[in-house]
Amino acid sequence: MKIGELSTASATPIETIRYYEREGLLPPPARTGGNFRIYEPPHLERLQFIRYCRGLDMSLDEVRVLLRFKDEPSGDCGDVNALLDEHIGHVSRRIKELRSLERELKELRLRCGAARAADQCGILAGLAEAAQDPAAATAATKEHSHLRSVHGH
Repeated sequence: MKIGELSTASATPIETIRYYEREGLLPPPARTGGNFRIYEPPHLERLQFIRYCRGLDMSLDEVRVLLRFKDEPSGDCGDVNALLDEHIGHVSRRIKELRSLERELKELRLRCGAARAADQCGILAGLAEAAQDPAAATAATKEHSHLRSVHGH
């Protein structure tokens, strides 16, 4: 199948497929005489595996490790267990960060119960106050920077 067909079959953008190839996550496909990539069913299976792992919020490095074990099926999977345990810890920390962020946003939301002129908005005033407090601004930036980096915001 050509890259467009692989893209459709896996619900993966073409650029992502090419990126995974450059990163060595997908093996290079065979090429036709016209230099078109030709993918086989194992490419689709591997791409679906990668996409599922990414859906579980695993990093490309984590996926790379899992693929190495998948490629060596007779190896010991103890490191796979350790990787997953570490990822679970990471997810637990993120959940804690998200709960903290939710509390902070809810407290901020309570500052403005009704629509009014922007210069009377309790939310905007609260944001401005917090931004002026170096300790609060540093804590908020530090605590939530991981969430922004993970989600690309």
